[in-house]
Amino acid sequence: MKIAYFDAFSGIAGDMTVAALIDAGAGAEALIKGLDSLGTGARFKVERVKMKGIMSTRFTVEHEDQKKHRHLPHIVKMIEAADLPARAKRDAIRVFEVLGEAEAAVHGTSIEKVHFHEVGAVDSICDIVGACLGLCLLDIDAIYCSPINTGSGTVVADHGVMPVPAPATALLLKGKPVYASGPETELTTPTGAALMAALAKGFGPMPALSIQSTGFGAGTKEFPGQANVVRLIVGEASGAAETVEVSVIEANIDDSTPEVLGYAMDRLLAAGALDVTLQPVYMKKQRPATLIQVIAKPENRDAMCRIIMSETSTLGVRFTQAQRMVAERSWVEVETGHGRIRIKVGGGSAAPEYEDCRALAAETGLPLKQIMSAALAAYEKDRS
Repeated sequence: MKIAYFDAFSGIAGDMTVAALIDAGAGAEALIKGLDSLGTGARFKVERVKMKGIMSTRFTVEHEDQKKHRHLPHIVKMIEAADLPARAKRDAIRVFEVLGEAEAAVHGTSIEKVHFHEVGAVDSICDIVGACLGLCLLDIDAIYCSPINTGSGTVVADHGVMPVPAPATALLLKGKPVYASGPETELTTPTGAALMAALAKGFGPMPALSIQSTGFGAGTKEFPGQANVVRLIVGEASGAAETVEVSVIEANIDDSTPEVLGYAMDRLLAAGALDVTLQPVYMKKQRPATLIQVIAKPENRDAMCRIIMSETSTLGVRFTQAQRMVAERSWVEVETGHGRIRIKVGGGSAAPEYEDCRALAAETGLPLKQIMSAALAAYEKDRS
């Protein structure tokens, strides 16, 4: 599996994404030919620049000023009529749908009525389609992204001065790891955020891979303290176990009821904990108690601590940083006589997704173990 990992240490924008893909090996000529088929009349410039000592590629869309705003159906028709691979069309439309949903939520309207403003301008259409086409040209199977540097301060938009991250950007990155560092300016644009929100399979450390190429996509601004680039690393999944950083959060609790502890566990898992365990222990003076232990992504550590302290009687928690080794995993869907079920495959084993099986057991009235057995039998049949 070929992976593209975007390192957004200085934010990410649409033009930076296209530039990084070209820098990593996506053919500029083929990419521009595909963008020409959109019929926007835009001209494209690809140039090599040095950003804080790093040789990078800059991608620029040049066109006449256009005052009209576009709605999503018009943009979709442009994309569908263009001479592009089916996957590039599908991905680009998906990005615009995700972006439209965010804009509609910000402006309190429906996605069909959204005026795309800057996002609907020619340069943004070309950036989104260009990024999706570039991923096809590099034959990328899966996209991952680092935690995203959004920038800070304010930005001037069609509606006036906006905080950074812009409202649409903040919505697009909901649930994703973000931070603000460096100059007080917009580092991540709605276009860049939409590309990652719609296409990335995960956010965090780089997956285990064998590097084939790298690319740097340059932004238009120059900053005194950091290179305004997004880095792209392209490689084949190595199949090796992946070692990742995690936070381990613990507390000894001797005066909370089982119901309270069970509810706290549910809340922690719903908030993104990787695992939660409750263990019986004995504290000083031989008091029976419960050890609650949470494994979480480092960026979620503080949120986990707050949940434990608000939902249980503990007055404090302890935490450490640890590493865990994770085998490469993938998902496949199988069709059983009761419905479709996802199977998690990794480390030489396969396991039916519990939530899928539970839902089908509840729907059909069949025992859970029968549903799980049917899922594994369907998986083995598909493999043979």
